[in-house]
Amino acid sequence: MSDTQRERPDPFVDEAGLDVEPRRIVRLREALLGRRYRSRYRFTSGNEVRLFESGAELFGALIERIDAATRDVALETYIFCHDGTGQSVSEALVRAARRGVHVRVITDGVGTARLDLFDAWGEAGIEHRIYNPHIFGRFGFSRTHRKLAVIDDAYAYCGGINVVDDMENEGKPLPFPRWDFAVELAGPVVVDVREAIELQWRRIRLGHRPPLPGASGADSQVSPGVPASAGYMAPHPTGHTIGRSTQAVNEVLRHLPAAASAGRTSRTRRIIERLRERLRAGVPDPRTAHVPCVAFVARDNVVNRRAIEKAYLEAIGEARHEVLLANPYFMPGRRLRRAFVEAAARGVSVKLLIGRKEFKVLDYGTPFLYHQLLTAGVQIAEYEKTMLHGKVAVVDSIWGTVGSSNLDALSLVLNNEANVLMVRLPQIAQLRDAILAAFDESTQIDRAHYEARPWHERLVNWLAFSIYRGAMKLLTVGSYD
Repeated sequence: MSDTQRERPDPFVDEAGLDVEPRRIVRLREALLGRRYRSRYRFTSGNEVRLFESGAELFGALIERIDAATRDVALETYIFCHDGTGQSVSEALVRAARRGVHVRVITDGVGTARLDLFDAWGEAGIEHRIYNPHIFGRFGFSRTHRKLAVIDDAYAYCGGINVVDDMENEGKPLPFPRWDFAVELAGPVVVDVREAIELQWRRIRLGHRPPLPGASGADSQVSPGVPASAGYMAPHPTGHTIGRSTQAVNEVLRHLPAAASAGRTSRTRRIIERLRERLRAGVPDPRTAHVPCVAFVARDNVVNRRAIEKAYLEAIGEARHEVLLANPYFMPGRRLRRAFVEAAARGVSVKLLIGRKEFKVLDYGTPFLYHQLLTAGVQIAEYEKTMLHGKVAVVDSIWGTVGSSNLDALSLVLNNEANVLMVRLPQIAQLRDAILAAFDESTQIDRAHYEARPWHERLVNWLAFSIYRGAMKLLTVGSYD
């Protein structure tokens, strides 16, 4: 860890305060929720992780969990397709609702069209909400691009896999199953995924500004919770530490029991006790800082605008040996491009696997970025065997991520996204093998051949990049660089 990182101000000391008398609980809670401190997430140990390398693997397990559910099922997805896969998942949701399970589904207004199965959901008692039904709705151009599910607060799912058949893309057959990933989680991290879905559910109903836990109004029957940004457990792939500010967090923990007992209502006491449990779960013991751990990180347009990008930047910035990254839509801003270049300059092996044949503007615009990357020593390959849809990365065989976030303007600046970060888990080796295998069977970009492109191809690349960059700067009000 660099000296600059060590000297960052402590998020719990500067403004949160330790005076947590009942009238001050809201102030403490706001600080813990990340209102004053952005892009926070926590690593927890004691989680079980299962990696899926296709939709066929994922949906078999997901349907099995839904069929075994006894209390509640929550699902959020960008695309819910009315094909064989979508029908199977829908039928499982209906079966669960009919046996008394509380089932909620969030779909995106653009990603998912109006489907006949929505009527079946209503008849079965499934609650369904649509995020931003119009292209320019009250959430602007933002979409929910997340792929999440939680069953009975015991199992959570996160990844890049939509509810759609592996062998089709927009009704057209694929030569091989779509290259994509997801994870099943069990353990403390499930709470973070559940709270992210609950927060989204409330946002859709109440508007863009999320209510604080315990706030009155619609959906007040939902158990109070805090979003996944509550803890500040920043990732360091080399394993030097899991989180920062342990001493300050322990100080807050010391004051919370008195605050809980002094709470005027049982609801206040429950909120404080839950915060205490979450903080205790997230504080690493320095003696065991090298244990396997997991974090859930969500990107939104409220308090976690750069959360996923910062997770990538920190991991790449700490890389010592190897950075492997696969992403279908690759148009990162200057910060990420600089991170790749600087890693290669340090002698780190950087390999980028990029998808093709999905959106023409990216197919033509992304190669404009290759000059800077190839010159720095970054290795680039374009995957054409089938549709590459996985958004995954591995750093030094220690840090890995699986999620929904592309490395383009829409995912990094506009859309609601969610990724899982893993440190020192066996699934990281499995993920690394999959990326390397796909990289080896892809088209390698040779620098000499790239630089010898005819002038008209260079012009098309520059025009496509400029059009994309200009459009994204307009949509993101200048946030995309």
